[in-house]
Amino acid sequence: MLVDTVLFVHAHPDDESISTGGTIATLIDRGDRVIVLTCTRGERGEVIPAELRHLEATSALAAHREGELAAALTELGVTEHRFLGAPEARWQGRPPRRYRDSGMRWGKNGAEAADSLDPESLTSADPGEVAADIAAALIELEPDVVVSYAADGGYGHPDHKAAHRATRTAAEVVGVPFYVIETGARAQLSVDVAAVLDRKRGAIAAYPSQMTVTGDTFVTPAGTTEAITSVERFSRLRPTGTGFADHSLASRLVACVLAVVLGAFAGATLTVTHQASVGALPWGIVAAIIITTALLVGLRMVFETRIVPALAAVGLLGISALLAAQSTGGSVLVPANVAGYTWTFAPVVIALVVLAWPRITPPVGGKIGTVPAAKGPDLP
Repeated sequence: MLVDTVLFVHAHPDDESISTGGTIATLIDRGDRVIVLTCTRGERGEVIPAELRHLEATSALAAHREGELAAALTELGVTEHRFLGAPEARWQGRPPRRYRDSGMRWGKNGAEAADSLDPESLTSADPGEVAADIAAALIELEPDVVVSYAADGGYGHPDHKAAHRATRTAAEVVGVPFYVIETGARAQLSVDVAAVLDRKRGAIAAYPSQMTVTGDTFVTPAGTTEAITSVERFSRLRPTGTGFADHSLASRLVACVLAVVLGAFAGATLTVTHQASVGALPWGIVAAIIITTALLVGLRMVFETRIVPALAAVGLLGISALLAAQSTGGSVLVPANVAGYTWTFAPVVIALVVLAWPRITPPVGGKIGTVPAAKGPDLP
């Protein structure tokens, strides 16, 4: 059996359990190799229980949270863990270092940077150094996939956003597919973790200094009650500069013009040949439908935008309608038979489906993309 390696990069102890604990456990049960890389030790985390409050804002809290992290990873089944900056996750030639929790505060617009920053904190560090250390781990571990936060950090924590930027940079440089944790409808992949929910719950409960678990919910240090979710969502990000919007205006205009021309050429060719058959086999209309679908789906996947396939559809449908019009001699290229009616309506339906689909991305083979998916309309 092919074993995939998945690296999860998280900012603090407990993030791996809350955001990805179910997926981690599911991948391990499937037989994959899972490694968790934690950037800080959560030194500035708030402490909930009174009996542990003496740890808050002290160096002892870091050691305590290390112990909680070890217990949580054991609950999930993780046997490989690293701290960013330690020798096994540090760029070659640099002395080991600790990245410290940057802390945060709640402002009018949500999470904000703390009033004061430790010079050793993750957000005070040179972004290039952080990315290089993550890249060192990627080079040594050779994961098939790396997973971390979305650009907004989930809820805005500065360390989460810093981890996203550094992980994305490292993944692009090393050439590893990068998945981000999603919380809404943008997700391309929904993972049903109901089968391992008890382990996810146990992993979250392994952090009594940070959370109080009751049933399928937990209370955070901020006093909010959060659900222990049975579905975890992710999206794969393309490397920076490869998306349609990342290209220059001239490049996008050329792509749009070529899409119209390509669509018109396909429409003309397929309109002329769609009636062809060999005996009882109507290969013309079959080929026309297959080619139309492949063209529009392919453009949607390659450019990851609706604009280019929409323009190709305009070219294809426009030239097809023009050629289908009755000529001065009274003949038509699209007669009133089964193939003709199919060619009249099928391209329209194909175009509508391709353009209405939430998102179409290239397949990723095994890896995270094949863990059990949740059922429902929110699936990609």
